Amino acid sequence: MSTLSNLGSVDDRQENRKHHLVALDVDGTLVDHEGSMTEEVRDSVRAVVEAGHDVIIATGRSLGATLPVIGLLGITRGHAVCSNGGVTLRIDTTLPEGFEILERVTFDPKPALMALRERLPSAKYALEDDRGRFLSTESFQDASFGSEAQSVDFEEMLESRAVRVVVFSTDSSAEEFGHAVASIGLHGVTYSVGWTAWLDIAASGVTKATALEALRQRLGTDRELTVAVGDGRNDIEMLQWAGRGVAMGQAPEEVRAVASEVTGSVLDDGAAKVLRSLV
Repeated sequence: MSTLSNLGSVDDRQENRKHHLVALDVDGTLVDHEGSMTEEVRDSVRAVVEAGHDVIIATGRSLGATLPVIGLLGITRGHAVCSNGGVTLRIDTTLPEGFEILERVTFDPKPALMALRERLPSAKYALEDDRGRFLSTESFQDASFGSEAQSVDFEEMLESRAVRVVVFSTDSSAEEFGHAVASIGLHGVTYSVGWTAWLDIAASGVTKATALEALRQRLGTDRELTVAVGDGRNDIEMLQWAGRGVAMGQAPEEVRAVASEVTGSVLDDGAAKVLRSLV
């Protein structure tokens, strides 16, 4: 009996090794910059799920803005990574809320906020706190928050524990903003500059890749069977981490440079082409 049991265990492990862990960015990858998802992208994600692979949404969006995407794709089990690695959840539609939070990584935002405020006094600031609320200055609101931001004084924001901090400048180009942020020399945090004058900040060492690596180990997936698709600077670590890191066609040069391959743009359903190759 022990011999049969051992053989069964080997067979199970061999079968598991065929299952990919597929990490997918949302904005600019699954949906265009208007927030629209094509039927081809949706159907290709569902085909990969039905084939038995582990599809993990890995996004800079906060939890509340990620859940509708999970629902649209019909994902009823598995995991998701939100807030650029700051929040990891397990999806299970039998749970009261349909999910449970496995990890929420927080940090003290005060040093970074003080340095940024001095260099970028006219920028808008928002913060996702350790309870999932969004606090903001100047009624700053964005679809990626997934909830209505509460307007607070900047001083109150300084005293919060943060999962994610967002900074947006309306009077700088993306290039000017990037130079300004680089000149500040932020310490003790991880940050990335977006397509516009937009800055996302997480706890030190926290990226989509660190959260995905924890899930890879939890699932027991071999590294060579990991696939990641993304288009933004906040996807660089994820694409480097994956056994197959795929940049979208419209991604900036520094993102394409770290990828294993480049697919079509979001307007050409580039993500779907990658997903179809797995089924």
